[in-house]
Amino acid sequence: MRTGEITRKTKETAISVSVELDGEGRSDISTGVGFFDHMLTHLAKHGLFDVTVQAQGDLEIDAHHTVEDVGICLGQAFLKALGEPVGITRYGRATVPMDEALAEAAVDVSGRPFLVFNADIPGARVGEFDAELAREFFQAFAMNSRITLHLNLRYGSNVHHSIEGLFKAFARALREAVSQDPRVKGVPSTKGMLQT
Repeated sequence: MRTGEITRKTKETAISVSVELDGEGRSDISTGVGFFDHMLTHLAKHGLFDVTVQAQGDLEIDAHHTVEDVGICLGQAFLKALGEPVGITRYGRATVPMDEALAEAAVDVSGRPFLVFNADIPGARVGEFDAELAREFFQAFAMNSRITLHLNLRYGSNVHHSIEGLFKAFARALREAVSQDPRVKGVPSTKGMLQT
């Protein structure tokens, strides 16, 4: 069972998350930010990960600390669940249409954290979620899961659709990257290790 649990408490947030990589897409999400809950539910559903997130944050200020810290915790939980990356596919990519929006994601479970975020999303809010927080989440996740993540929003005029497309593409690319391939022996690198 490839599972990971992380608990984090600061003066700004209190967060508990768990992840099962070989799940069925089940989720139990509560962050106090409705649209963000919706996006994390997509991450679980389209990644076929079982994910729980319970988060309390200083939402009286805004959702920034909550979204970023959930990204940190989920990234750490994914890294823990992955363990020694033996027999994994390593790379994953997905292109997802979401009505008028088209989003692409490419993932390398490299041990070298990096984010490229090419998404011209207008500064707007979806519910209580500032659109700029999408990048903050992906940045926190990539750094703490130690993956290389490229996200491209090819086009899209609706902010909700654009962000949702990015989350769905990310989920599907990550699902492919962490999937196990019986033909892969050991760590999928000519170095014999993935940098950690």
